[in-house]
Amino acid sequence: MSDEARAKVTAFVITLNEEDNIRECLASLKWADEILVVDSFSTDRTCDIARELGAVVVQRKWTGINDQRQAGLAHCTHDWVFCLDADERVSPELRDEIPKTLQKPAADGYEIPRHTRYLGRWINHCGWYPDFKLRLFRKSKGRFAGTDPHDHFALEGKAARLKGEIHHFTYKNFAHQVRTINAFSEAASRELYEKGKRFSLLALLFKPPWKFFEVFLLKAGFLDGLAGFVIAAASAFNIFTRQVKLWERTRGHDAAGGGPA
Repeated sequence: MSDEARAKVTAFVITLNEEDNIRECLASLKWADEILVVDSFSTDRTCDIARELGAVVVQRKWTGINDQRQAGLAHCTHDWVFCLDADERVSPELRDEIPKTLQKPAADGYEIPRHTRYLGRWINHCGWYPDFKLRLFRKSKGRFAGTDPHDHFALEGKAARLKGEIHHFTYKNFAHQVRTINAFSEAASRELYEKGKRFSLLALLFKPPWKFFEVFLLKAGFLDGLAGFVIAAASAFNIFTRQVKLWERTRGHDAAGGGPA
């Protein structure tokens, strides 16, 4: 069956100041019939580079990752959509697999394994791999309905899995990871507080060490060497930070230390 006979697909990326990543990200999407970038008013060259590479660029104020992705779907020309983050790349194997799959789709959405590179190595354990993500789907068969800062497409149909990987070039260094933990834990603590959750001393004392044990031992993070230890410790710190910020909110203080709410 010829490539023209397959279902057409829009590759969809959301961005904010991603000039260091966007060129390689979009270059890995050349196989798609349309490339769409939904940008949150970047102040660097993200949009210029995207247009240079042939992408359709739409700018929209940031309102949360799930809301941003859902709004972006309206600008996707084709029903089949492939979502990628700016710090991700389509592997050569996945690049070849997707068009073949879309010649005769057997499902309404496909989960794809994501392989992350961090601290100079590919992470094969820690619960980071295989990190299956539903990234290829028919937009008419669901909507984004996750809890920020994590996105999730709620598929109303049959799901299957592909073998080719998404390559994820995550934090540039440990300092970048710490900054991300700070931002994500603030969003998570706010979400917990709005759902009626309150600070628990037991959770503060026991959840962080349990998380380290889970990631480093139960999920074999030790097999990833020093990087695995760093990931386990950072995962525990993420839980600790979230609980401390929930404590601040419970006491009537802003999670960022800004005084009474």
